[in-house]
Amino acid sequence: MTGTSATSSKTSGFCRDCMHVQKIASKRCPECGSPRLLYHPELFDLDIAHIDCDAFFASVEKRDNPKLNHKPVIVGGGKRGVVSTCCYIARIRGVHSAMPMFQALKACPDAVVIKPDMKKYARVGREVKELMRALTPAVEPISIDEAFLNLEGTRRLHGEPPALVLARLARTVETEIGITVSVGLSYNKFLAKVASDFEKPRGFSVIGEKGAVEFLKQQPVSLIWGVGKAMKARLNRDGIQKIGTLQTMEQSELVKRYGTMGLRLYELSRGLDARTVKPGGKAKSVSAETTFNHDKSSAEELVPILRRLSERVSTGLKQKNIAGRTVVLKLKTTGFKSSTRNRALGDPTQLADKIFRTGRSLLQKELDGTKFRLLGIGVSDLSPAEGADPADLIDPQGEKRAAAERAMDKVRGKFGDKSMSLGLTFRKEDAARPQRDQPVSDNKDQ
Repeated sequence: MTGTSATSSKTSGFCRDCMHVQKIASKRCPECGSPRLLYHPELFDLDIAHIDCDAFFASVEKRDNPKLNHKPVIVGGGKRGVVSTCCYIARIRGVHSAMPMFQALKACPDAVVIKPDMKKYARVGREVKELMRALTPAVEPISIDEAFLNLEGTRRLHGEPPALVLARLARTVETEIGITVSVGLSYNKFLAKVASDFEKPRGFSVIGEKGAVEFLKQQPVSLIWGVGKAMKARLNRDGIQKIGTLQTMEQSELVKRYGTMGLRLYELSRGLDARTVKPGGKAKSVSAETTFNHDKSSAEELVPILRRLSERVSTGLKQKNIAGRTVVLKLKTTGFKSSTRNRALGDPTQLADKIFRTGRSLLQKELDGTKFRLLGIGVSDLSPAEGADPADLIDPQGEKRAAAERAMDKVRGKFGDKSMSLGLTFRKEDAARPQRDQPVSDNKDQ
């Protein structure tokens, strides 16, 4: 099932520190004495991997400031924001991602809180992926800090099986970039992703084909990709708590009960996943959002913030040379109730002006006195930028505004982002602290 340091005389393995290969299992490597040994009957036959950086944002911050190494670190957006990520010391004390900051600080009052630096994290994420692509062109990023790899057919190139190649990659990331990763190795994407979560941090786990069904049998249904809180509750109400129960049910019954999700439950519960590793991994949306230190309810407060967020989204689109056809407004109330409002445009856009004006129209309909703690704006239905933002005969002033925006972009490109702003954005904001200050989201197909 999973590759660990457990001994077995019939399995092959190697040392994850010195890469010494051995057929006879032992508790320590006979070459270097390390206990980090990996054994599995199918270890050298598998080639689909999932690599996940360990506590990524916090790890980068600790790398850049060694004084934080033995302290609990939370990366997040201020007292009214949420935890983006936290180190394992903080996790032991009960902190977890997406936890409201006030709860996190209550659980771990001595934590060091750091505002997210998305540009830095994106740069480090790219460095890790460059190392991955040096091993195989079949790398599918699914977020800023994780990716699938297919190393099928690379044995001749590297002169060794994928398991050893991946272990060397993990060691290289640690020594050259200064953070750690966990590796999951299997025969499909679903199980590789499951395996990578087993032994964090610095984990390397294996799920082979022969033992997959038996392993899954004992797992909770929430392990299946796509089973969130609502679906888990529904399955539990139907008496389905373990994946093993799904394994006893016919495909037709599951589809009748749960529609297309039933087909996924049938296949994944049996370790079947036909998805391939798709190099590149295209973004599904581009967005920016912010959580406030103090709730806001008026247009006077919210509109300037919406403009700034729209400019961030526009910057991300222009940098990636893409455009979006649907504008998405995101709001979260004081009671943590989230809602989104969408509007499709006639043509794809990458202009802050169009994104802002559409978002403002959507926002106006929500301003009924409700207090909001979060505001976000984004675009979806992405496509190449060619053909975006054609002249609009209905809005003759739109072309003038677009020309002005492009002129501002040139000035900012030469003198910096803060060299020029619209008067609308001058109003001092008492804390739109970015909860996730990233123009380009990592919302990608899995």
